[in-house]
Order: sequence, then C-alpha cells, then structure tokens
Amino acid sequence: MWTPHRLPYIRGEAKPAGDPNDPSVCPFCVAVNQPDDEALVVARGTLVYAVLNLFPYNAGHLLVVPYRHIPDLTDLRADEAAEFMAFTQRAVRVLRVASNPHGFNIGINLGPVAGAGIAAHLHQHIVPRWGGDTNFMPVIGRTRVLPQLLRDTRELLAKTWAETSA
Repeated sequence: MWTPHRLPYIRGEAKPAGDPNDPSVCPFCVAVNQPDDEALVVARGTLVYAVLNLFPYNAGHLLVVPYRHIPDLTDLRADEAAEFMAFTQRAVRVLRVASNPHGFNIGINLGPVAGAGIAAHLHQHIVPRWGGDTNFMPVIGRTRVLPQLLRDTRELLAKTWAETSA
C-alpha cells in the first residue's frame, strides 16, 4: 500500500514549530483563517468548527475544535461546551448519512501523555468505524488504508452537513 500522506506525521514534520501555546502557530487557530476547502473545514459554528483530521485513522475522521485556543475540556465555557457537544452529535449524524459506518470512536486526548498530538488546543475526535476496518495493515504494516482523498471526503461531508438537520 502506498500511503505517502502519512510520512510527514511519522517523521513529526507536521508538528507545529515554535511554542505550542502560541495561537499564531497552532494549526487549529491557523485553519480558521483559511478557506474551508484548503483547511479541510467541514462546518463552522459560532464557537466551534468541524474539520477533517490531516492524519486520519479512518476515512471521515473528524475533529470538533473550539475557536478559542484552550488546552483542556474544563476550560470550555458553558456555551462552548454545549456547541462542542452539539457539533459532535451532528458529526455522527452526518457521517451516518454520508458513509454508513457501523460504529464510532469518540474521544478527547488531554495532554501529550494521553496521546494528544496538539495538546495546546482542545479537540474531540469522531472516528467512523466499519466491521473489518482493523486488519493486518494497521497491526503489522502500521499503515491505514483510506479509500478516498481528504478533499473529496471534505466535500462529501460539507455537502451532507449542509443538507442534514441539526
């Protein structure tokens, strides 16, 4: 399998340079100032947005991210927490319509030791799962097979998001 998009992640080249607490180098803070198709933003809310993961575990792997640069779930204000969860619920509905997954992994990694690649900016993962999607490739080859380009996935999910009620 040829998965060149994973190499920058494996080498650590995709990690933000500079102070991770500096919003000017935070990829989530930078993304909100780019066009949606370039940043792979699927939908924008008032306080949070949904974006495709650049290094997905599965096709359609979405992140829900607050606009405010905060590191911890406990830093969310009540209005942010409400929209954060509403966007997570909406992401599940959209992925069900667009991709018909059999299940989901949903979670937050708080801190680098918990697996957070970008620990300085809170984000929640919504990973669609299908029966048999964990086979020998991730176990032996340390490679995931994605059947669709990220830009095509973004276009599909953005269209479905717009067409799916909240």
